[in-house]
Amino acid sequence: MTEPERVERATRASRAFAAVVAPALVALAALPWWGDAGWMRLVGEMAYYVALAQLWNLLAGYAGLVSVGQQAYVGLYLTGELNINVYLALALAAPFAGLISIPVSFAVFRLRGAYFAVGTWVVSEVFALSASLIAVLGAGSGLSLTPDILREVAPDHGGRDAILYLMSLGSAVLVVAVVYLLLRSRHGLALTAIRDSEPASASLGVNTFRTKLIIYVLTAACTGLIGAVIFLQKLRISPEAGFSINDWTVVVIFMVVIGGIGTIEGPFIGMLVYIVLRELLADYGTYYLILMGAIAIVVMLKAPLGIWGFIVQRYDLQLFPVGRRLVLTRSPQASE
Repeated sequence: MTEPERVERATRASRAFAAVVAPALVALAALPWWGDAGWMRLVGEMAYYVALAQLWNLLAGYAGLVSVGQQAYVGLYLTGELNINVYLALALAAPFAGLISIPVSFAVFRLRGAYFAVGTWVVSEVFALSASLIAVLGAGSGLSLTPDILREVAPDHGGRDAILYLMSLGSAVLVVAVVYLLLRSRHGLALTAIRDSEPASASLGVNTFRTKLIIYVLTAACTGLIGAVIFLQKLRISPEAGFSINDWTVVVIFMVVIGGIGTIEGPFIGMLVYIVLRELLADYGTYYLILMGAIAIVVMLKAPLGIWGFIVQRYDLQLFPVGRRLVLTRSPQASE
C-alpha cells in the first residue's frame, strides 16, 4: 500500500520558535513600562537595523540585486521646514520613497552585476547632492526637529521616547512580516527561481523584470519608512548623515553577510554580532573596525553562507520556513 503524503510549511523548530517569540515580543512591547531610556534606545536601534538588513537581504539575497545605494531612501525626509505633521510625514514616507524608486529602477535596471551596484551608489550620491542644494531642506546643514514637531509626537520627553521606541519595534515587526509573507507567496517562488538562474526562470515563464521591479519598489518604500523613524529618533538629519553609505549600507551588508545572505534568520544573527562588537570594542577606535573586517573575512572563508547558513547545513534548522516539505506518513494498514 502506498504511503499517504502531506505537504508541510512549518517545522518543529519553527513552532517552538514561534512559542518563544510571541511572549518575547509582548515583553519588548512593554519595555517602556519596565525598562529605562537607555534600553529603549538600544533595542530601538537594533530593531531598525534588523529591518534595514532584512530589506537589503530581500533585494540582494533573493532578487539578486546587489545594491550599495539603499541609503538613498533612508535619507528621504518630509517634515521639518515643510511643515508637515509628523505622523502624516510617517504615513507618506513609504509611498513617497516607493514612487521615487520607480524612475530610478528603470535607470539602474539597465545595468548588471557590479555595474548595478555602482549605479545605485551613484544615484544615492545624486540624491545627497540634490538635498544639499535645496534650501527648504536646510541645504548642506540639514534639518533639526523643532520643539513644535516634538510636541506633535508626544507632549513630554518620556512619552516621546516610548512612542519612538514602539515605532521602531513596530516597523521592524512589520518589515519582517512583509518579507516572510512575500517569500511564502508565489512571488517568493519566482524570486527563488530568479536567484538560482535568471535565464532558466525566464524560460519557465517568470517575468523577471516585473518581479525585480516589485521587490525594488517594495524595499525602497519600507526603507523610506525606516528612514523616517530613524530621523525622528536622532532629532536631526543632514545630507551627509541621511545618505551615509557607511551607516545605512556598509553596516547592513556586514550584518547580512555575517549572518547569512538569502535567509530571514541571518540578519538577526548579523545584527547581534555587530551590536556586541560595537558595544565591546567601540572604545578601541581603529582596532574595532579592523576586527570587524577580520571577522567578516574569516566568516566568508570558513562559512560562505554565513553563520546561519552553516547552522542550517549541519542541523537543518528552519525558524522561518518559506518552502514546502513533502512528508510521508505510514498508514496503519501499511505498518501491519
